[in-house]
Amino acid sequence: MVSKAKHVALLRGINVGGKNKLPMKNLTAMFTEAGCIDVETYIQSGNVVFGANSSVARSLPSAIAAAIAEQFGYRVPVVIRSAEELADVVDKNPFLKRGVDAGTLHVAFLASVSDAKSVAELDCRRSPGDSFEIRGRHIYLWLPNGVARTKLTNDYFGRTLRTTSTLRNWNTVQRLLEMTREERESRGR
Repeated sequence: MVSKAKHVALLRGINVGGKNKLPMKNLTAMFTEAGCIDVETYIQSGNVVFGANSSVARSLPSAIAAAIAEQFGYRVPVVIRSAEELADVVDKNPFLKRGVDAGTLHVAFLASVSDAKSVAELDCRRSPGDSFEIRGRHIYLWLPNGVARTKLTNDYFGRTLRTTSTLRNWNTVQRLLEMTREERESRGR
């Protein structure tokens, strides 16, 4: 039997500000039809926890984006992380070690690793008071003035790094990790 490891899909820009409406039951069905099991969504903004073998997981960003375009008429970037990768993101947040308020933390998940030249183009002074650290396919953000006021946006990171970026607050990142563990724990009972 092929292993169905837990993964998380992060869709960018659905059900935000009345745009790109996508019912979670439709999204769940798309993942199931693509070969995933134990599909579960978290809040209405495009967070999906699911089980899949590595082949299915690799094909999902394009398959789900195509299914959404076909059914709803718009394109949505999809970024996938394994449960292990998400655990690593949580374990390595550099701002937690500095004792900042976790409510001000976010993570930008990148579709790919950017080259050194693109990373060097990022301006650490772009949004005074805010800070970020890039580590591989993740950008850790400390936004003490709030995500609505920052100039460190998905568009900025995506354009500068020449990749797709989708942002999640720290509470959502932690909850998604918990969801991947809950499923594994319930199977062990």
